[in-house]
Amino acid sequence: MKSVVVKGEKRVALGKKESKKLRAQEIVPAVLYGGEEVLHFAVPFSELRKIIYTPSVFLVDLEINGETYKALMQDIQWHAVEEKVLHVDFLMISDDKPIKIEVPINVLGLAPGITAGGKMKINLRRLRVKALAKDVPDTIDIEVSKIELGQSIKVGEISVENLEFLNSKSNVVLAVNVTRLAKTTVDEEESGEEGEEGAEAEEKTSEEKN
Repeated sequence: MKSVVVKGEKRVALGKKESKKLRAQEIVPAVLYGGEEVLHFAVPFSELRKIIYTPSVFLVDLEINGETYKALMQDIQWHAVEEKVLHVDFLMISDDKPIKIEVPINVLGLAPGITAGGKMKINLRRLRVKALAKDVPDTIDIEVSKIELGQSIKVGEISVENLEFLNSKSNVVLAVNVTRLAKTTVDEEESGEEGEEGAEAEEKTSEEKN
């Protein structure tokens, strides 16, 4: 799993008034949970860009006043109208304790069902997993090269070493749905096969009479 460095500074003055002053300077109030004490700090919005405007998931090395803390971004609070970050929560992690995190899926291959005119619908673009930080992959690869029309892949059918999936096993991750075009094609093929079988039967009957 990729990691990124985010630099911040401990906050001395707390409260709504001080937080408002920080935001006016494009600095975001933040909190780090999971340690012996809750750590309040501030981080420039420019530092947060690398972890909020991306579909990827990162481990974060928080550098605060000369100390480094391994963490995950746990929650982010946005302004109701403007595209501004109001507050960020981080969770401290350790190498020997499992973490719970959502990991994006990565679809591999071309499903035969799509070639046949079907359309892929992705229901879960991220899967929630539990694992040690070192075992969390950047993405969860899902091979679809054997998925036909009307077939799907459920959480329970996916297996990744050292990962425990927390989503319900019956949840459908993706499916290749039958479109109107695909249904028409299938119906035409079936009609053609029935016609051929009928013609063969008539030909055989005619030969027997002769």
